Amino acid sequence: MHENTFLVRAATQWRVRPTALPTIRRRCRACSSNEYRTQGKFRVNANHKLLDVWLLALCAQCGETIKLTVMERTHVRTIDPETLSRFHANDASLAARLLTDPQLPHRNDVALDWTDAWRLDMDPVDLPKADILEVRVEFTHRIPLRVSTVIATGLELSGSEVARHIATGAITSEDKLTGRRASDFGFVMRW
Repeated sequence: MHENTFLVRAATQWRVRPTALPTIRRRCRACSSNEYRTQGKFRVNANHKLLDVWLLALCAQCGETIKLTVMERTHVRTIDPETLSRFHANDASLAARLLTDPQLPHRNDVALDWTDAWRLDMDPVDLPKADILEVRVEFTHRIPLRVSTVIATGLELSGSEVARHIATGAITSEDKLTGRRASDFGFVMRW
């Protein structure tokens, strides 16, 4: 007797969203800390018609302030008036957007640590019961995260379990599943 087996397929959408501003990693000159926090405050300095704009950050241990260069010697006419108003208003959402630009940490020789500053929204909220699960991961902001961490969070597995599933072919993708990424990707999980 021939037994028919049907595989149940399901699809889900995950969204990576920021929940806070990232920790800024840089050695403090005043103490031994390497952790800075920003509240999204800017300093704008005018020199005739040229502007300098910095994002301020405080050492988590001693409170020493550093200035992260956002704009340097930029003619005031080249800056969008709404953006300039947002700098003056210390707009935290603008700070969050600027911190997702890879040029800002590079220009200021700092590293950004997004640990505990992001969340994963899943649609549907609960994982569907399926033999094959197709997942599409979308980043709402450019947040560089380890792919295995995103997968482990969504599937409620440990990092080593995810690595084992990738190695055995239970988790596959057309995208690279190692290292960090800040752009959308997809994968398939075969239970």
